[in-house]
Amino acid sequence: METVREFPHDVEAIENVFITMSDGCRLAARVWMPADADRTPVPAILEYIPYRKRDFKRARDELIHPYLAGHGYASVRVDLRGSGDSGGVLTDEYLEQELVDGEEILRWISVQPWCNGSVGMVGISWGGFNGLQLAARRPPELRAVVSICSTDDRYADDVHYMGGCLLGDNLSWASVMFGYNSLPPDPQVVGDDWRRLWLERLEGSGLWLDTWLRHQRRDDYWKHGSICEDYAAVDTPIMAVSGWADGYTNAVFRMMENLDVPRQALIGPWSHKYPHLGVPGPAIGFLQEMVRWWDYWLKDEDNGIMDEPMLRVYMQDSVPPTTYYNRRPGRWVGEPTWPSPEITERTYRLGRWSLADPDDEIDDRDLTVQSPLTVGLFAGKWCSYSATPDLPHDQREEDGGALVFESQPLTEDLEIFGSPVVELEVTSNRPVAMVAVRLSDTAPDDQATRVTYGMLNLTHRDSHEHPEPLEVGRPYRVRVPMNEIAHSFPAGHRLRLAISTSYWPLAWLPPQSTRLTVGLVDSRLHLPVRLPRPELDESIRFDKAVASPPTPTTVLTTGEHNWLVTRDLATDTSSLTVVNDDGLVRLDDIDLEVEHHVHESYSTVSNDFSSPRGEVRTVLGLRRGDWRVRTVTRTVLQASPTHFLLHGELDAYEGGTRILSRNWNEEIRRELL
Repeated sequence: METVREFPHDVEAIENVFITMSDGCRLAARVWMPADADRTPVPAILEYIPYRKRDFKRARDELIHPYLAGHGYASVRVDLRGSGDSGGVLTDEYLEQELVDGEEILRWISVQPWCNGSVGMVGISWGGFNGLQLAARRPPELRAVVSICSTDDRYADDVHYMGGCLLGDNLSWASVMFGYNSLPPDPQVVGDDWRRLWLERLEGSGLWLDTWLRHQRRDDYWKHGSICEDYAAVDTPIMAVSGWADGYTNAVFRMMENLDVPRQALIGPWSHKYPHLGVPGPAIGFLQEMVRWWDYWLKDEDNGIMDEPMLRVYMQDSVPPTTYYNRRPGRWVGEPTWPSPEITERTYRLGRWSLADPDDEIDDRDLTVQSPLTVGLFAGKWCSYSATPDLPHDQREEDGGALVFESQPLTEDLEIFGSPVVELEVTSNRPVAMVAVRLSDTAPDDQATRVTYGMLNLTHRDSHEHPEPLEVGRPYRVRVPMNEIAHSFPAGHRLRLAISTSYWPLAWLPPQSTRLTVGLVDSRLHLPVRLPRPELDESIRFDKAVASPPTPTTVLTTGEHNWLVTRDLATDTSSLTVVNDDGLVRLDDIDLEVEHHVHESYSTVSNDFSSPRGEVRTVLGLRRGDWRVRTVTRTVLQASPTHFLLHGELDAYEGGTRILSRNWNEEIRRELL
């Protein structure tokens, strides 16, 4: 990534300004703008998230917001109520209060002397979510949105649940927010009131995982903030962005299909990152793309961006399996509309251990599968953050505990673009069961790279809102969609479909070990096949990745990032340990030292379905001179056949003194999960 220091406009930065809400709560904002904006007002762009503008996201923000300001925008970065240097207490994600505050912030920005009244929103993850949510409320000031790594459906396609299965990332994400919410504002910003604000947070933010586990079905809790409940409510142009290693690609396709506003999609090979920072690469000039988008919608410049294909996506080439890629080979392709009439369906029948063409003679006698708890240890994370080697490894490590169906070597290249779907006839020996399906690219040397996957809690086969137990011994027809993907299988490679009854710790396990009988006569794999269209694809180009100068920092202590799978044969314990330690870094311009450490562990014993255990510990610290604060959180999740067992700990230290210690112990009934 290249650093750009010269912009069309000189940039003025305001370290902090408070925006007072109608109830008196003050929200903290950092602002970058053209130096002459007070004389010549400009459009504004809002990023509105809980990730601490002052410290933890300072380095990332400095790469983005000065660049936008240098190209003629007031770029405003606001801490949510109860986060960073803002007042109040944050008790959950996407609350009504958050959206009401967002509307007030948009109004405040629009009437500032440096703003011409026109405002856009940008954000990744949380900021991508609330950009869509605010667009659905139609505030008149909001003219366009860039939503990155976000979703239109908070239940079916977010960090909490997938196919009605409880995700392991639900625990890790809850623990991340547990840690963030435990930190105080900076006394240099809020003054002597910092300690009172801190204690309010420590006492009031709570254990969010408790709330999320009490909503195991698609109820009104999840419908709130899910724009899929009423796509027509959105009347704002939307650019939706994600990456194939991210957890949020599916929403991009649904929004392109269902929104009725000007819209564009951009999907690269990246993980949960802004595309100019994209890993796996290639990163692209995403800041330039954003400026084009804002120039078109906020400045009425006809620069041709809306003449681009509706979807611009990266067709990934085949690669050997590994847990980290610096760069994925491939090429950019485009589709003018979605669904695309140019994509056709290819169907394979499931035979005993084979994927066959519909007219082939096959052995289609039933097969059974009852997977061990170790299937999934090499699955990687539901959402890759590229903070650790968190992508799936060679699928041969997993396939011994699954049913495997493999095609003959391909006689020509095969490119898929969209969502592969598996149709199965299944019979269960338990009333609660799950199925996980994986599509892999098998090379001539038998290395198997996972291309995409899907999961289904079989009690949710007809409805996420009204699940029903399975009738033991009764066959059911189910449809399991996999995550959207663009992938090129080379000639000579084989397609591999794997089916398992567990996928731990990517997803929590059923209450008991289950045995599924798969009826092969009516089971199928459907692939979305795309033929290359060079006349369209070769026209897609992006500038090189650039950013404004980074924040000056000094590394005081180096960290560690690791992903460890272990098997203790003496106790028959299998475990996954994830270490995400950023060490100790000083932000030189504000003389603040920042400490960040997260340690995750997931384990099972033998084939004991009461043994799965997940634990996440965070250590976060801030120091400047004699001012030192540090928080330690610990979250442990286990389960019996009938209940989830949740334990939480929070300890806060000022200097060397522990000023607060809280503990939670909760039992939450499992509801067909």
